[in-house]
Amino acid sequence: MRILLDECLPSDLARELTGHEVRTVTQAGWSGVENGELLRLASQRYDVFLTIDQRLDQEQQIPAQLAVIALKAPTNRIESLRPLIPDLLKALKGPKPGQSVCVGR
Repeated sequence: MRILLDECLPSDLARELTGHEVRTVTQAGWSGVENGELLRLASQRYDVFLTIDQRLDQEQQIPAQLAVIALKAPTNRIESLRPLIPDLLKALKGPKPGQSVCVGR
């Protein structure tokens, strides 16, 4: 699975997603790109956009070719996100393009 990490997520999260090709928005050269344009660009190269922005699907049209997974955690620090990794890896087994799902409590 080709995954793009939103700027609001720590780059350390990429190491936790073994078995997947993971890049950050910064690595992709898209720092500062607004959400709508970012989703459009991501849909051309990635399967999943991973964010902590739980309202993204309400504020933006999700491209038909891209799945969005929003993480729900107390903070965006890696320590808060690590407990979500098992559920996130399960969610990555079958995300549906054009849809958004939330992982976390």
